[in-house]
Amino acid sequence: MSIQVGPYQLNSIALLAPMAGTSDKPFRMLCKSLGAGLTTSEMVVIQAHLLNTNKSKYRLDFKGETAPISIQIAGSEAQELAHSAQKAVEFGADIIDINMGCPAKKVCNKASGSALMQDEVLVKNILESVVSAVNIPVTLKMRTGWDADNKNAPTIAQIAEQAGIQMLSVHGRTKADKYNGMAEYDTIKSVVNQVNIPVIANGDIISAKKAQQVLDYTNASGVMIGRAAQGNPWIFSEINHYLNTKEISDLIPLEEKKTTILKHIQQIYDFYGDFLGLRLARKHILWYATHLDKNHMQQFWQTVNKITNREQQFTLFENYLNQL
Repeated sequence: MSIQVGPYQLNSIALLAPMAGTSDKPFRMLCKSLGAGLTTSEMVVIQAHLLNTNKSKYRLDFKGETAPISIQIAGSEAQELAHSAQKAVEFGADIIDINMGCPAKKVCNKASGSALMQDEVLVKNILESVVSAVNIPVTLKMRTGWDADNKNAPTIAQIAEQAGIQMLSVHGRTKADKYNGMAEYDTIKSVVNQVNIPVIANGDIISAKKAQQVLDYTNASGVMIGRAAQGNPWIFSEINHYLNTKEISDLIPLEEKKTTILKHIQQIYDFYGDFLGLRLARKHILWYATHLDKNHMQQFWQTVNKITNREQQFTLFENYLNQL
């Protein structure tokens, strides 16, 4: 099972969602090693006055990653996004992903992210401008619509295909939903029926069986995994195994998981340095502890969250894992 995006054949149809604060370089490389067919960067706004910030430095570092490298750009104006796409190519992008899926206020207040879906003329201008600005595939991440009364994803999907977009990822919630309630897949199914380019279903896909159910219902070309990968990057290999064999994969040995987890935490330190690495590792430690030991992790978390020394943090977490 594969997906074709321009010249790139994705050998797994389980993709990692771009997530601010999560899909950084260490996590992308981890998920790809565990079977993700494509990993996309955290959302970036590539403007001259932002390029020298630490956030941009880390978000635009793709050294050592395997192709295709997908960079997600955000913005509110066609020419601004076209320029961002060109700069992203300079930073190593093989695929440009346009963000029209983020419901966060700090994105939507700038009329970007999912807020763009209100203005279909602007959407058309943006997509056409970005596609014409670069010679690599452009993809689009969006929601089902603005709110429950304005689910215009099928219309935007048609606009996108006509503009030259080569893959669509649709989160089964509206902008107004944020992350509340349950994702719905009827609109995604409608999008699939409207276009002839790959459509990726996203939202509440938390297991291999759920992935199969969503694929069967929507006829989507693939699934995109977001929050379900936090603390459980093995979900990609589980989905791949189930889709290929229709059988649940054997449980990954705990010792193997421990090794993978500690390697990931070390890579966070190495990438960000001691000060920032320690702070960014905390959420991953929480997610891993929740995944492995949901009933007893609260006391451990209260202790590890107070630590301000990298070596102490790592040793405490290692000892915690060894007690499982």
